[in-house]
Amino acid sequence: MSRKLPIGIQGFEKLRTGGFLYVDKTEYIYQLAHDNVPYFLSRPRRFGKSLLLSTMKAYWEGKKELFQGLAIESLEKGNPDAWKTWPIFYFDFNGANYHEKEALEGILDEQLRRWEQDYNLQIRNESLGERFRNLLISAHRDTGLRCIVLVDEYDKPLLDTMDDKELQEHNKDVFKGFFSTLKSFDEYIRFVFITGVSRFHKVSIFSDLNQLKDISLTKKYAALCGLTEEELRACFQPEIQKLAEEQGMTEPECLAALKQTYDGYHFHPNGPGVYNPYSLLNAFSDGEFGSYWFETGTPTFLVKKLRETEFDVRKFTDRTLYASEGMLKDYSGDSQDPVPLLYQTGYLTIAGFERTGRVYTLAFPNEEVKYGFVECLMPEYIADSGAGSGKDIFTLRRYVEQGELEKIRDVLTALFAGITCTLETDPFEHYFQAVIYLVFTLLGKFALCEMHTCTGRIDCKVETTNFVYQFEFKRDDTAQAALEQIDSKDYALPFTADSRKLYKIGVSFDSATRKLAGWAVKK
Repeated sequence: MSRKLPIGIQGFEKLRTGGFLYVDKTEYIYQLAHDNVPYFLSRPRRFGKSLLLSTMKAYWEGKKELFQGLAIESLEKGNPDAWKTWPIFYFDFNGANYHEKEALEGILDEQLRRWEQDYNLQIRNESLGERFRNLLISAHRDTGLRCIVLVDEYDKPLLDTMDDKELQEHNKDVFKGFFSTLKSFDEYIRFVFITGVSRFHKVSIFSDLNQLKDISLTKKYAALCGLTEEELRACFQPEIQKLAEEQGMTEPECLAALKQTYDGYHFHPNGPGVYNPYSLLNAFSDGEFGSYWFETGTPTFLVKKLRETEFDVRKFTDRTLYASEGMLKDYSGDSQDPVPLLYQTGYLTIAGFERTGRVYTLAFPNEEVKYGFVECLMPEYIADSGAGSGKDIFTLRRYVEQGELEKIRDVLTALFAGITCTLETDPFEHYFQAVIYLVFTLLGKFALCEMHTCTGRIDCKVETTNFVYQFEFKRDDTAQAALEQIDSKDYALPFTADSRKLYKIGVSFDSATRKLAGWAVKK
């Protein structure tokens, strides 16, 4: 009988009473609760933030029976203050549409009304912030205990209104009047924990609450959300074995495929890598290596921003994406730099750290994100490049596997002819390089494909079962010159003893006509 996997389960009580599998994270909750510090945690969507807060809520409610057999049960042994029922104010900003004005105020009003009924408070002509303050005072007076404040996805009303700056500023002002209470009424509050995807720069929840401790890049809590390699092997052995059988793999091969597809997130340069839990659970449930996390939210806004800012997409894989700690933690809505938001939303992760300058290197975390994101970028640069268009990656893949050189040339010609209308200020070189990168990165999903841009190295190498292709691309030069460079640099030398058929291909592009202008092949 298959075990119950908690796919889409965000309530801790439902998970524990319903017999779902739970990976024990309660040791972290014990540490957080006993440090007695107000916290903020940024993590990408579907990484378990809501389940984390639901677990905290159950802990502060004193529901000891839900924690039997978990780490926190033994850690709290002998603590006279353990398992009390504290007054809790849990704000959940998930699941609402914030595209209309005063939608945020409506959500806050709805949540406050429930608690006002619990504490027998009359609603007068008071602001939302004043009503929250009255609740904190009443809860403390009635229970003799200080309050617990949990805020889930605080930034949803801001992320939803990225394209409406006026409404976004309005929502920021609402937050300013509401959450300033957390600082001015600190004497009534025992614990604060706030989650979100992004820490918006100059939002009062951070500027007013200067005592809020951001643990988003803290090594100690790097694995607070997500699943580590150790947790995967310890908790999911039956699922790994079943997936391996369904895919016709050995268990080591299955583990390697899981790692390549879903692992790779780092929230501290020296912290453990973590798997995307949503994708991992769905892969086990379906018995497939699908793009589960990526398909739940298309990054349309980010993709358009990359094109509008003439972002060099080759930076995604040549390890030249850099950011400071401040950039990773804060996001300014008017910033032209998309990198911080790409990191915070989970499309990039920490790949390295230069300690002297305290500079982070960023990259795609895994293949699910890499190929999903590049597929989303394609339509921004190439019109009608979808499946069945004749200039799609599946058609190109088939021709590459079959060694059909003329048809490969025809697909590349059509792809470059399909470059979308460019801005007057955009140089063709930007699109020329971007299209090459996008096409061959996606081709790498099906074949061994390496892109190089450094002087003295082949521009692109593609390997299939029967063929090896070496491409050299030239802009405003001849295809023959590109072919001669392959020979002069001895790019083919490593394949001298290879039994596969080797094709050296020089390709030239013309900036004036914006077309593939030359094609030369040497076998």
